Amino acid sequence: MTNTQIIEETIAFVKETLKGAEGGHDWFHIQRVFKNTLLIAKDEKVDVLVVSLGALLHDIADAKFHAGDETVGPKMAAEFLTSLQVEKKVLDHVVKIIENISYKSSLDSKKLFISQELKVVQDADRLDAIGAIGIARAFNYGGFKNRELYNPEIAPNLQMTKEEYKKSHAPTINHFYEKLLLLKDKMNTESGKQLAEKRHQFMLDYLEQFYKEWNGNA
Repeated sequence: MTNTQIIEETIAFVKETLKGAEGGHDWFHIQRVFKNTLLIAKDEKVDVLVVSLGALLHDIADAKFHAGDETVGPKMAAEFLTSLQVEKKVLDHVVKIIENISYKSSLDSKKLFISQELKVVQDADRLDAIGAIGIARAFNYGGFKNRELYNPEIAPNLQMTKEEYKKSHAPTINHFYEKLLLLKDKMNTESGKQLAEKRHQFMLDYLEQFYKEWNGNA
């Protein structure tokens, strides 16, 4: 099976698996991350098959939707890639990307894995968490979990551990300070950093307008 065929089979698998998924973690999210991955990869020395598969499979079974179980996604991806007889070296690398890509993994003091391929896919995923799309996804997930939009009496927790982050039920606006506004400075690649600048500024402008409207001043 050629690399192109492997990618086409993976796209079909992901589309089918994520039918009916929460709107911020559906096929269209995967598609955007895949496109951003290929864009960033142009300026990096990476294995294009690895980053392509990492992007396509990174949210195949997000732990948030599987009772916090972080093993489901990597296992599902490994079983699928095995069925395609993907080279073991590629399969293992893709699984490591899935295991380490999430923001909450960056809150874990024990860094177990790093690669240029992980950095590229991680940047692409983080780009989709900020800017106009990031705002839409944040409020979509907040609605999905029936969270408050904003509560002035609940301050953001800027020193969260990985476990605290996973268990948080804070209002959606807090998520901007606890994650989204921090991502610009956590980008790994030069391309990622440049792409993040405009999206970051859009979020700052949005928050300024949000508070004006909240306080009846706009």
